[in-house]
Amino acid sequence: MSAPAIDTAAWASPWRQYSPGDKVLLSLGLVISALVLPPWPASALVTAAALGLMLGPGRVPVHLLVRAASGPAAFIVLGTLSIAITWRSEGFGPTVTSETLAAAASTLAHAVAGTCAVLLLAATTPMTDLLSWARRRGVPEAVVDVAGLIYRLLFVLLESVSAVRAAQTARLGYTSRRAALRSASTLAAATLTRAFERARRLESGLAGRGFEGVMRTVGQQQTSSIWFVGGTLAGLVTLVAVSLGVAQ
Repeated sequence: MSAPAIDTAAWASPWRQYSPGDKVLLSLGLVISALVLPPWPASALVTAAALGLMLGPGRVPVHLLVRAASGPAAFIVLGTLSIAITWRSEGFGPTVTSETLAAAASTLAHAVAGTCAVLLLAATTPMTDLLSWARRRGVPEAVVDVAGLIYRLLFVLLESVSAVRAAQTARLGYTSRRAALRSASTLAAATLTRAFERARRLESGLAGRGFEGVMRTVGQQQTSSIWFVGGTLAGLVTLVAVSLGVAQ
């Protein structure tokens, strides 16, 4: 079973030396800028900054970035199409107007910029580091533990998908279109069943070991960098100033 692309990039990132809080500040600042500021040129600047940091100092491989962004990209495209295409007030059938196109373009710009800003954090910070940082910052234990369990169960789900698909492929389950559709439906059902069973066994194992509601994770200790924070704040201020200046 291969790890998710975004997880692989995070563990290999040279930015692991920086505090998760510093990277949260950077990512959150870019997300807020992408959502609040006018789509042009703010969204373009946020997208360029996030991609430049990931591919440059973050050293995220292009193929891993493409794999990680493929899922969000599909949702963005579907959402944009649903905004661009509307139903005629007279008659029946879909149509596209200048208003819907403008709204779709604005939504697309905000969504792409916000997604790139979030991927910047996800591609440079492993989940264990984020969980440890959140616990140290006073986030309730229940919230941290739920996030940690969901993270672990994602790997259980991926392992189940990999095992079932390998068995189906060995039995020629994808040799034709009809066989592929049948195998896909069986894959979904078997994956959910196996994942639920593994989750139940995980719960039973924790209960048998006297689990009391706190799941500690071993995270790498990093100290905040004044240079990183200073550069982040300076970059965000410049981005806001340029965006507002061009938009006026």
